[in-house]
Amino acid sequence: QVQLVESGGGLVQPGGSLALSCAASGVDSGSGFSNYFMGWYRQAPGKQRELVARLKRGRDTEYADSVKGRFTIAGDTIKNTVSLQMNSLKPEDTAVYYCNMYIRRWSEVAGTNYWGQGTQVTVSS
Repeated sequence: QVQLVESGGGLVQPGGSLALSCAASGVDSGSGFSNYFMGWYRQAPGKQRELVARLKRGRDTEYADSVKGRFTIAGDTIKNTVSLQMNSLKPEDTAVYYCNMYIRRWSEVAGTNYWGQGTQVTVSS
């Protein structure tokens, strides 16, 4: 069974930095994946969960426009680990951040999303 364990987060002043980390266990690579993403989503109170940044095997990255130039995602898609360095944080970055893994095997039509438990990031003076 796939499990994602997150660490990091907390309270920081505007303009500060925080780092998040996530490691997945129980991933059976088997005969490989037809599609794979690992990254971070966030959900602020009263808002929908949104993509922050994600990695695809082959080192492709994708960022939300709101975090480009401030956040950096890194990881190892073979070891199933991912981190998020967040710089120049703003109050609007305040949210619960969730680690996410999406995998689809060659034998599958639809893939599966796995989620971490979430970690709170609060940006406030």
